[in-house]
Amino acid sequence: MERHQVAVYVAAMAAGALVGLVVPAIAPGLERAINPVLAALLYVTFLQVPAAEIGRSLRAGRFLAAALVVNFLVAPLVVAAMFTFLPADQAVRMGVLLVLLTPCVDYVIVFSSMAGGSGQRLLAATPLLLLAQMILLPGYLYLFMGSELAAIVEPGPFVEAFLVLIVIPLALAWLTQASAARRTTGRKAADAASTAMVPLMAATLLAVVGSQVPKLDDNLADITRLLPVYALFLLVMAFAGLAVSRLLRLDVPDSRAIVFTGATRNSLVVLPLALALPDHLAIAAVVVVTQTLVEVIGMVIYVRAIPRLLPAR
Repeated sequence: MERHQVAVYVAAMAAGALVGLVVPAIAPGLERAINPVLAALLYVTFLQVPAAEIGRSLRAGRFLAAALVVNFLVAPLVVAAMFTFLPADQAVRMGVLLVLLTPCVDYVIVFSSMAGGSGQRLLAATPLLLLAQMILLPGYLYLFMGSELAAIVEPGPFVEAFLVLIVIPLALAWLTQASAARRTTGRKAADAASTAMVPLMAATLLAVVGSQVPKLDDNLADITRLLPVYALFLLVMAFAGLAVSRLLRLDVPDSRAIVFTGATRNSLVVLPLALALPDHLAIAAVVVVTQTLVEVIGMVIYVRAIPRLLPAR
């Protein structure tokens, strides 16, 4: 499954789309399954990050600086340049901001590694990227949407999502690592959990796509207008990541990883935040899922194109 994981992910999304179209009544059940499956996926992701490795990653100064600059300075500037071209609908704009202002922390590691990037460094930097985006996201939303934000965003669901999807999985992963260091049974449990990465990612993508496809009907025009926006973001961020990497004189594997972290977005983690918005903003969740569909196709291209853009010396 690991060797063919891209095909597995595409098949999972196709299956989700088919289920959502043929059996739309199942969508609410799939939507309720998103958080548990996603929490399990993030637990398995964090399980691959030894607690000690996080401390060491904080000493990789230039790599971390590049990751922070490309994700929290360059990406917001690119989004700002695109913002005026977005549909005027408030919910659509909210969905675009939620997804494009938050860097990916899960399958970016897989795709970066497939292209010869420093997957382990990205993996170790994951908790820092998660924490930074959760701290900065409210401020970014306020900058883009101003006082409108107070009327539509409740802090409760954001705090709940942070606890359920980040704090609890990370704590459980570190407890599992501690058990694995002392006991054979703990080590076997950790190894078994690590093998579940691809199936859990596939299950998450199926649930996400299947739950949102039935909502497309009334908003197809606005969603279609977002496809070139998401594609353009992927194109621009490839060269932005390259520029930041060269500015900080990173080696080729680190540079490739920076390109991938700048381009991939955190659609799976921010989706529960979009789902928690009021009913009249429900389309925001579909906007987030649409970015996932475009991005996975883009990552298939990235895996082949980025090694050519950044050839090994």
